[in-house]
Amino acid sequence: MKLFGWKAPRDGARPALSRAGVTAFSGDWPQGYEAQVRAGYRDNAVGQRAVRLMAESVGDVPLTASDPALVALVTMRSGGQTLLGDVGAQLLLHGNAYVQLLRDADGGIAELYALRPERVSVEPDASGWPAAYAYRVGGNVTRLSADPVRPQVVHIKAYNPLDDHYGLGCLGAASGAVAVHNAAARWNKALLDNAARPSGALVHEAADGSVLSRDQFDRLRREMEEGFSGAANAGRPMLLEGGLRWQAISLTPAELDFVGTKAAAAREIALAFGVPPMMLGLPGDSTYANYREANRAFFRLSVLPMAGTILDALAQGLRGWFPDAALSVDLDRVAAIAEDRASLWDMVGKADFLTGEEKRAKVGLS
Repeated sequence: MKLFGWKAPRDGARPALSRAGVTAFSGDWPQGYEAQVRAGYRDNAVGQRAVRLMAESVGDVPLTASDPALVALVTMRSGGQTLLGDVGAQLLLHGNAYVQLLRDADGGIAELYALRPERVSVEPDASGWPAAYAYRVGGNVTRLSADPVRPQVVHIKAYNPLDDHYGLGCLGAASGAVAVHNAAARWNKALLDNAARPSGALVHEAADGSVLSRDQFDRLRREMEEGFSGAANAGRPMLLEGGLRWQAISLTPAELDFVGTKAAAAREIALAFGVPPMMLGLPGDSTYANYREANRAFFRLSVLPMAGTILDALAQGLRGWFPDAALSVDLDRVAAIAEDRASLWDMVGKADFLTGEEKRAKVGLS
């Protein structure tokens, strides 16, 4: 039976899938999705900028579709979210995106809404194939149908070689670099709190060889912490009592310089999220000759493939309501690849052996 371009497979034709997922993270850094989002997105400027740049670029791509209503659905805000941008961010961070198809009173599609992926779980059938999706918020559970003809939710996932049902995001691969970058930032902050130089030691040199009593030691430590520690007391002169001498402890410039370590970690974070480091203003990156070349590579290698994956999945899920639905990026309106498109148009225009219809097909026109 064939409905709206979808042909049901014969009984037993599908291979069995595993009903248990492998979703664990590894490494000596934050474990679990929420902890890694806090460390890699909320508390890390490089990670947040990389994800936002990728998501906003995907959300702003110009669209073309077989039906203008499809473009209106995809670009319409639902609950304040930008659908393509939010789905792009979820794929980067979590590896999964779940778009709920909200229906109107007549059974048509009213709007599309991206669910938070950490709240959604797959409910497989006896063969391991998704039969429904459970959306949990506290004690409330909503089950959404995975019917292939008219589904209630479209599941978009990144490739995961270890799991049949859930995709793999970029957070796990970036977690090591995020941990190094955040640790270097905390170290530099501690140095600034101590006047950007290492501390020293108070040496007690009594003429009679006596040592400080417990009360004297505690009083001296308390006075040091209250009067001479922290950025507010940086450079404050110290008055020492008899028998006390200040001995500075110095470190080499290489031991104090964490700029190189932070820069290397920042480039690795950008690499994990598919963003050229030059576009984030990171020093020491000379992979691309200029910003324009980096921006073109960013769109061709990261933005357009992700946008195509999202749009193809949405079009397939909407074919129960829009027969032969098709959604794609209007490449001729993407400024970053305008030079590439101009070269293609020029090359196709000079191909006299092609018919007009073949030329239209070569440049992506129906």
